[in-house]
Amino acid sequence: MGYQGKLEFVVSTDKGMLRPNNEDAILTDIETGLVIVADGMGGYKAGEIASGIAIEIIQGFIASGLKETRKQHGISDSGYSHESVLLRNAIMRANEVIHDTAKSQPQCEGMGTTIVAALFYNNRVSIAHVGDSRVYRLRHGYFEQITTDHSLSQELVARGFYTMEEARQSLNKNLVTRALGIEPMVQVDLLEDVARPGDIYLFCSDGLHDMVLEPDIHLTVDTFSDNLETAAQQLVKMANDNGGRDNISVVLAKPLTSFENEEKGFFERFSDWFS
Repeated sequence: MGYQGKLEFVVSTDKGMLRPNNEDAILTDIETGLVIVADGMGGYKAGEIASGIAIEIIQGFIASGLKETRKQHGISDSGYSHESVLLRNAIMRANEVIHDTAKSQPQCEGMGTTIVAALFYNNRVSIAHVGDSRVYRLRHGYFEQITTDHSLSQELVARGFYTMEEARQSLNKNLVTRALGIEPMVQVDLLEDVARPGDIYLFCSDGLHDMVLEPDIHLTVDTFSDNLETAAQQLVKMANDNGGRDNISVVLAKPLTSFENEEKGFFERFSDWFS
């Protein structure tokens, strides 16, 4: 069906100030409502192979499965929407392909990638992630991180060993506890949100949130909320100005108006009344 005029997607990516190449991969598809940010890791150029595989597999999986998924109204047996299940399965398939490639190609041994992906549909968004690439949401001036990092520093905060500020200064902050391609199977975290016109969702790799404080990210997105191109470019510039120690990728997504699917059924309409 396509979401032109209903959703706005803006992207910006940069290799940063220290890295020789950009191992991040990003994708937006206004036709399907898909957003992906993948932050690759591994040996020489293997990280960008892993993130590239993730983008390609997920996009193809979503494109081939979305039409059938939209015919299935309500929620799946898992308690999530069918779109969420499709997104999770796409990421799990990408994990299998990356893992198999790493095992069969010596130059790709040990490669992997973090992933954060979203699918917008029926005035909703399903978000799936593995690793420490993040999603933030700005709604009515309130800015918050809505994903939880799969990282050692986040686990130590959760256990009470660090405060968030202490974790930020930790030498272990870049050690992820989950990534695509490392193991044959991967646990994918899912969350679902009602996407309201005027909301802004920020998807980013750790090259942004490791280099720019959250209040500064908030101020930038809020200040340029009517000009997402400028907001995205400014966020990347701020990360580079602060040292740019890693690749930096940013996607900003903004619902402009209602974007109900034509196939939407009674259950979705009913649940909207109480959202």
